[in-house]
Amino acid sequence: MAENILEVRHLKKWFKIGNPAIKKVGVSYLHACDDVSFEIRKGEIFGIIGESGSGKSTIGKCVLNLQSSDSGEIVFDGQDIFGYSQKKMKLLRKDMQMVFQNPLASFNPKKRLGKTFAEYGKFLDMTDEQYQNRMKGLLKYIKLSDDVLSRLPKELSGGQLQRLAIARALMSEPKFVLADEPVSALDVSVQAQILNLMIDLKENLGQTMLFISHDLNVVRHLCDRVAVVYLGVIVEMGPIDEVYSNVMHPYTQALISAKPKEHPLQQKEQIILKGDIPTAIDVPEGCRFASRCSRYKHGLCDHRTPKLKDMGNGHFVACHYPKGHNSDEED
Repeated sequence: MAENILEVRHLKKWFKIGNPAIKKVGVSYLHACDDVSFEIRKGEIFGIIGESGSGKSTIGKCVLNLQSSDSGEIVFDGQDIFGYSQKKMKLLRKDMQMVFQNPLASFNPKKRLGKTFAEYGKFLDMTDEQYQNRMKGLLKYIKLSDDVLSRLPKELSGGQLQRLAIARALMSEPKFVLADEPVSALDVSVQAQILNLMIDLKENLGQTMLFISHDLNVVRHLCDRVAVVYLGVIVEMGPIDEVYSNVMHPYTQALISAKPKEHPLQQKEQIILKGDIPTAIDVPEGCRFASRCSRYKHGLCDHRTPKLKDMGNGHFVACHYPKGHNSDEED
């Protein structure tokens, strides 16, 4: 089995809401990330999927220390980087890179792209010759001509800019790349090109990635393993084929059933969830999915929080009544 390059243990991030100076309002907390644990192996693409507001982007930013965490462990390449200062993180930035969702916002709109890349080359302590050789190779790899460096970001398409964003992330030859919904802002016709580029990064360069998305088709096409996040917690996790072929959590079932048909004649029944999504500010006791779950059992699901359990084949689920199991097991 491949060595882990990243291990996240019991990660927690709550955001304070309200103003303590105003007694009528008081202070409450938004539970963006609550006791999240997973690991990423070298050379794999690990996916995190969930609907908007599930906390998946917060998890990613905490992993890179772009957002401070409240508690937990973040072990990267053998180093526990939890709580690292920006000064200490600066030494690791070349090994931990990120591709953002909006490619246009990823670049300075007033600077020509060549200047942006040249400045980054200096940050990496590259000589002019090293920089020129590296850029020549990267532009060839992402299939763009060198004349794009003379342009402003607004003069390029979203797909071209996202290719350049990936190239910038690869400049430092990182050990790990976080891609936070990198294709959601692009046209469908361009998405496949970017996804194929990312697959090539894994297969030919052995690049390790954490891929965050809300698109089931994209995750299944790209990732080796996946974690399904709901209201700040992981509810199901495992190899991508195992999770799709042997769905155990009712929320994952609903997500997969909402995926569009792959063929007009395909027989497919969509699961319609009832009830409202609980607020992350006032998290309910017990299972966070209980109010919308068809397997809900009063006195258990609404009082006892299910923990991730290993169901075999690397497949984990946090549910008192996972599919195919008739009764709850003691934690």
